[in-house]
Amino acid sequence: MKTNTKYTLMALALAAAFPLHAARADDAQPAAEETPAPAAAKQAGQLETVIVTAQRRAENIKDVPMSIATLKGEKLDVLTSGGQDIRFLSGRSPSVSVESDYGRTFPRFYIRGLGNTDFDLNASQPVGLVMDDIVQENPMLKGFPVFDVDQVEVLRGPQGTLFGRNSPAGVIKFDSAKPVFRTEGYANLGFGKDGVKNLEGAYNVPVSDTVALRFSGQTQRRDDRVHNPRPTGTQDFEGYKDNAGRFQVLVKPSKDFSALFNVHARKMDGTATLFRSNILKKGTNELVDGFDFKSYPSDGINEQHLKNKGANMRLRWDLEGVTLHSITGYEKLDFYSRADVDGGYGTASNPPSGPGFVPFSVETADLIPNHKQISQEFRAESNYKGPLQWIAGVFYFKEDIQIDSISFNSLAAGNPQNPNYATQTQNSKSWAAFGTLNYTVNEQFKLRGGVRYTNDKKDFVASRIHGNLSSVHPLHSDSTNFSWDLSGTYTLDKDTNLFGRIATGYRAPSMQGRLDSLTDVPTQAGAEKVLSYEAGVKQDLFNRRARLSATVFQYRVKDKQLTAGSGIVNMNRLINAEKAIGRGVELDFQANLGDGLSTTFGSSYNDTKIKDPNLFVRSCGNVQNNPATGCTVTNPTGPFAGTALIDGNPLPRAPKWQHNFTLRYAVPVGNGEFYAFTDWAYRTSYNFFLYEAKEYKAKSLLEGGLRVGYKFGDGKYELAAYGRNITNRVQALGAIDFVNLTGIVNEPRTYGVQFKANF
Repeated sequence: MKTNTKYTLMALALAAAFPLHAARADDAQPAAEETPAPAAAKQAGQLETVIVTAQRRAENIKDVPMSIATLKGEKLDVLTSGGQDIRFLSGRSPSVSVESDYGRTFPRFYIRGLGNTDFDLNASQPVGLVMDDIVQENPMLKGFPVFDVDQVEVLRGPQGTLFGRNSPAGVIKFDSAKPVFRTEGYANLGFGKDGVKNLEGAYNVPVSDTVALRFSGQTQRRDDRVHNPRPTGTQDFEGYKDNAGRFQVLVKPSKDFSALFNVHARKMDGTATLFRSNILKKGTNELVDGFDFKSYPSDGINEQHLKNKGANMRLRWDLEGVTLHSITGYEKLDFYSRADVDGGYGTASNPPSGPGFVPFSVETADLIPNHKQISQEFRAESNYKGPLQWIAGVFYFKEDIQIDSISFNSLAAGNPQNPNYATQTQNSKSWAAFGTLNYTVNEQFKLRGGVRYTNDKKDFVASRIHGNLSSVHPLHSDSTNFSWDLSGTYTLDKDTNLFGRIATGYRAPSMQGRLDSLTDVPTQAGAEKVLSYEAGVKQDLFNRRARLSATVFQYRVKDKQLTAGSGIVNMNRLINAEKAIGRGVELDFQANLGDGLSTTFGSSYNDTKIKDPNLFVRSCGNVQNNPATGCTVTNPTGPFAGTALIDGNPLPRAPKWQHNFTLRYAVPVGNGEFYAFTDWAYRTSYNFFLYEAKEYKAKSLLEGGLRVGYKFGDGKYELAAYGRNITNRVQALGAIDFVNLTGIVNEPRTYGVQFKANF
């Protein structure tokens, strides 16, 4: 009973200042092809029941024994107002971070501090991303634009049974709005700063009593907003054209069978992330005095292009006592990204050069000319009434990918391609068998257990070509794993559930061969395995006008896969740490506060550590190139010059504290509703790399947004003005550590207007 009282008091502390009576609630809809759990009739001012499919069944979020958060509806609209890519999710849910060294492509996800800073194009990530029931394995697939989405679910902690391989940190799950048997749709048009133009819409139409179609699409534009004052290289940067579409067909000839077909595609043309030379002050993590976001002196060419397309087919049979599922997926992509990695122009030995000291010139491109992914899942689940329920299935995955890495001579006229290059091919196959049991012990106590057997195989070849000379390095891995979890839910009273969970997770071996010379060899990291414990409370408060979820957790990752920079060239190396540990707390709270007020608040604490007394990595190479402008390493020196011991360091890009907050106020005006919606996200500092350096430690960051609008015509129309990063905080989010204090900064303030029409 102490736990119940403790978290009730936490909720009261957040909401006590406001009277809790009638207020607006967010919409909540179950997945189209699922049957939602029964819910009590909703009264005025109460929050809607949130239905999730985290356990491959439609369930009330309160009944699922794990830490889950959701995003949907108006909050999604607000966060994507200015044409933001998928990185808008960063910090908007406790323990979740998203960043990229490639801009609008290649997002890197972190949950509870577990992620991967690797920038290689076949980098595996411990956070799984599932879109419309299809795993998106390659990082380039994970950046698909978010539009016409019904709900985003964040499943924290290992998901090693139902979602399987490469999800030891958790899963982020996207469910698109599905076809329905009525005519409906919307159009959303926006204009903003820097020539931003966003158009998003959907049209749903029933063709007959058994067939419904839904088309949704998005087109986003932004003008270049950064200029190169030098006469060499690309002259203007950070504009883009990003188009994506999705076409779905739902066929439901009877109540016992349905087929959902999905075809989707994206085409993005823009520029890569700007690596800015010498923008960090020596001995601090501050930007240099006079930093100008709009100026980027460079002698390199910068461009980026991505095409991806895919299709999936989801079949469902509802038979007596059992429901059968078949999920077939296909994904393909083509990618090219070229950037001036040294972040400046010229070199110290080839003047003029700058900004600051530029020791050498690095202009590179990475491309994926060939890629294909196929997946197939067959799953059966019980659908009868009774205390024992089950799910069982098999899963198959295959991916073939080729990656080429080339370089250019920035100091020669026309920036010609150098004759030397590296190439990688990787063929991955995986299959798994899985099952779960849910057992209702009594009215208060439910148990769940799951197990999954996974077999992974990879054939990898890395090559380096220097004219008529070449080096070829094949690698092979064959890995198997049993993952399991055990959880329970105890109903303390009609409003309060307590839960506990023990879970394991697994990430398959990783390989990398972005070779710089004929003598380089590829690196391989063995499989990592995680064991996690968590316990928490999920509680409805004040007659369901508020909702609280709080979780405490602890985990240990054995043979943690890490990515170490080379320190002196634009390369990464894969390593395994003996282990990594983490512990923390997560809090999700939402409430209808009355008088047109509603709010959400999320908070997380993550304490992570690398535990390996003998592990060392190369630190920033620019210390050797020019000590006067090199970084300031604070870790103990390793056994070799230019190395640092990293035992006890936190995991990279893992802030200890994250908070997010939203407040919405609405009031009737005329025949409509005026509203104001503000959202804020805060996180503390983190290390850019495995080692610690004063310059390569991100400052704490607070970013906020504001949206003010008017809804009219019974909610069919909406006119709004928005602002993102309204305080205009600009600071370094990442860095390139083999050249001089070269940083990557966040997006500056943007603003605009939007008009949305529903029909």
